Amino acid sequence: MFFKLFLIFLIVPVVEIYLLIKVGSIIGGVATVAILLLMSLLGACLMRSQGGRIISQIRDELSRGRLPAAQMLDGALIFIGGVLLTTPGFFTDFLGIFFLIPATRRVIKMWLGLWLQSRISKGGFVIRRHY
Repeated sequence: MFFKLFLIFLIVPVVEIYLLIKVGSIIGGVATVAILLLMSLLGACLMRSQGGRIISQIRDELSRGRLPAAQMLDGALIFIGGVLLTTPGFFTDFLGIFFLIPATRRVIKMWLGLWLQSRISKGGFVIRRHY
């Protein structure tokens, strides 16, 4: 796990720097910064609207006496998208917006469900109780 995190924290900044240099050399530095700011603004607007919608859905589910598990997962994915958008760069902005759009978020949730099912079926997912 440590090695995977190390690779992520090593590779993502290198990809971001590479993309910033490439885009900046093509369209210029000011335009590159302007695009990054616009992407962040778009992401903030998406995060606000999607987050507000999810909060109201969570309240509705709780008022009906149901556990809002799917909505909580949506909320977590929206939060991750917001964190990715605060990281400057094109790659993380793309990933952040991918987490904020409902259609692509459904794909992520489907993938997470399949991953979790495979982990449970292989016995690779253990729940331990600590008293």
